[in-house]
Amino acid sequence: MTEVTSSPDRPVVRSRSVDIVVSLLLLALAILLGWDAHRIGASWADDGPQAGYFPFYLSIIMGGASLYGLAVAFLDKSRGAFVTREQLVRVMQVFVPTLVYCFATQFLGLYVASFLLVSGFMWWIGNILIWKSILVAFTFTVVMFLTFEIAFNVIMPKGPLEAAFGF
Repeated sequence: MTEVTSSPDRPVVRSRSVDIVVSLLLLALAILLGWDAHRIGASWADDGPQAGYFPFYLSIIMGGASLYGLAVAFLDKSRGAFVTREQLVRVMQVFVPTLVYCFATQFLGLYVASFLLVSGFMWWIGNILIWKSILVAFTFTVVMFLTFEIAFNVIMPKGPLEAAFGF
């Protein structure tokens, strides 16, 4: 029985697959945009171009580029990796906390969520001592608050902490 090991250099997805999927998505978008531009008018009227004239021809160009991308992808037999496991893990280490930050901003406010994101990244990804991470994140958050709320008087999303302080 052979044992399957997953090496960090093993590709998660190949470049050819990504090229095909992206080209198909762009081709579908080009068809949709071309159809809509034709629907609203894509010809030349007595007073000049109709509303869909330029979008229609741009969608034709985009569709042609997508078909070219598909042809190149199908003819390319190389087995190059688009992303390896190690690279995907690093991307997810940034993507997932950033996505959580976007949702947390709605409930905690911009400043508390930013404090958590900055201190968390510094400690977890940057391997910086926790007290330094908290100090820098707190300083960054205070400067951001003073800049937006006090100096520029820009309304930013606030949460319960800001409400407790009367902002």
